[in-house]
Amino acid sequence: MTGKGLLLPIAAPSGTGKTTVCRQLMARDDRLLFSVSATTRPPRDYEQDGVDYFFLSRVQFEQYIRDGLLVEWEEVFGNYYGTLKSYIEQALTMNKILLLDIDVKGALRIKKLYPENTLTIFLMPPNQAELQRRLKNRSTDDERTIALRHARIPEEIELSRQFDYQVINDKLNDTVHKISNLIEEYWQK
Repeated sequence: MTGKGLLLPIAAPSGTGKTTVCRQLMARDDRLLFSVSATTRPPRDYEQDGVDYFFLSRVQFEQYIRDGLLVEWEEVFGNYYGTLKSYIEQALTMNKILLLDIDVKGALRIKKLYPENTLTIFLMPPNQAELQRRLKNRSTDDERTIALRHARIPEEIELSRQFDYQVINDKLNDTVHKISNLIEEYWQK
């Protein structure tokens, strides 16, 4: 793949461990750039603007949409999330691997827009009971939000069939190793 970058959207149901897997991938491979998404949701205590997300007001986000600054965007749980076009263009130009911690529909949108440069991976939970345990233990959502996230899972699982690969996130090191191998296989094409 000379002169082309790779777009690597990773999606999963809430609580599957997507962010943890993405952090581990970033720590192991210096070819990866992280796509910082834009969102209208408020930051969590530990999150920093421009590092974890670009935290925008609803008005700002809608202006980004009108100005064509986003390649994809979605309203999820009452907040907007989207991917900046500048991150996509930079990665492709620099022959880098752009890691996108993204929702299911956003990943499929990127694959549709950049089919020759995209490798989609969907992380599956080991089972429903473990997923519920993880959602509750992360202590970032109230019971109502957990219920909303749980209600979305069947649709996400259905859409995951359109992904290039589904990887069960049971043991973190095994999951990261599998994804690293998929990246290498794709990169060598």
